[in-house]
Amino acid sequence: MVSAADRIREIEEEMKRTQVNKATEHHLGELKARMAKLRRELMKPKGGASGGGFSIRKSGDSTVVFIGFPSVGKSTLLNQLTNAQSEVAHYEFTTLTVIPGVMEYKGARIQMLDVPGVIQGASQGRGRGREVLSVARNADLLLIMLDVFQANTQLDVIMRELEAMGIRPNQKPPDVVITPTQRGGLVVNSTLKLTKISEKTVETIMNVYDLYSANVVIRTDIDADQLIDVVVGNRRYIPALVLLNKCDLVDKAFVAQVKKGLPTPSIEISADKNVGLDALREKIYSSLRLIRLYLKPRFGEADLKEPMIVREGSDIGEICDRIHRGLRAGFRHAFVWGKSAKFPGQKVGMDHVLFDGDVVNIVSR
Repeated sequence: MVSAADRIREIEEEMKRTQVNKATEHHLGELKARMAKLRRELMKPKGGASGGGFSIRKSGDSTVVFIGFPSVGKSTLLNQLTNAQSEVAHYEFTTLTVIPGVMEYKGARIQMLDVPGVIQGASQGRGRGREVLSVARNADLLLIMLDVFQANTQLDVIMRELEAMGIRPNQKPPDVVITPTQRGGLVVNSTLKLTKISEKTVETIMNVYDLYSANVVIRTDIDADQLIDVVVGNRRYIPALVLLNKCDLVDKAFVAQVKKGLPTPSIEISADKNVGLDALREKIYSSLRLIRLYLKPRFGEADLKEPMIVREGSDIGEICDRIHRGLRAGFRHAFVWGKSAKFPGQKVGMDHVLFDGDVVNIVSR
């Protein structure tokens, strides 16, 4: 019996043999849809296995996962940024499980996870790759770490393996809404001209997933891969930072040449020599879009030493939930001082969105 992995390889080979043009768009779209369906089968856990040592509880204000090849320097970086003691050695697969650490920065406690190195074929199970990438799926931020001497090759492999596991680094979900209907067939409506996919290809992809009657509203100029992502529905859109490690071993001209060949901006560091790590801490914090709030009691001064860390865009209602689950029921109003207030001590309701540095006093019955 042919396995899902073997069928994926067969489809990949057929796609390589197929020329990309307008005439083959429909056929390639169908192949991509079938391959995505097979990959979804591979992602399902077998026999209820938990992954042994790869299940870790999220803690702190956010979770960052290190992704990179074996021996790229992830463990060294984790030790430099946190209180962790991840084993470091000059041979591959030193890290055999998930090693957690906590980076404290601007009042935030950021959980950092060092996982075993990713290798080619990880998404199909090589080197316990599926367990590793499953940890990455639950991250709030990915640190994709590259060796400056092999950066392009490593990034190509890592991005392919992440994509195969349904992870979309630094992408936004396509603005597409699919509403299944009882009858009427497929009705496709777009609010702009579609230049990367035809209506016939849309219908073929939907049919691969047994969707024969639905209303499809497209508000983005999507391609076949993006439509498949919407149909599959289990994609994770995660911000990512690309790190070039070991930059202390080469000159600036070499680094500039490497960065020119990368499809995404990268940050130069040396984990071993502690170079560029202060800037990296700030970049991690800003990429997580965390803000600091200071709670003020009814009679007294605000606690400016211990901020509450929340995500950018949080409102008063979410703050109530963080303080106490039942606080919403007795909520009357809140007073806010800071950038989000029109004037100091503004009286606001539950839906008031807060900014970094705001001081908040919640009044309840």
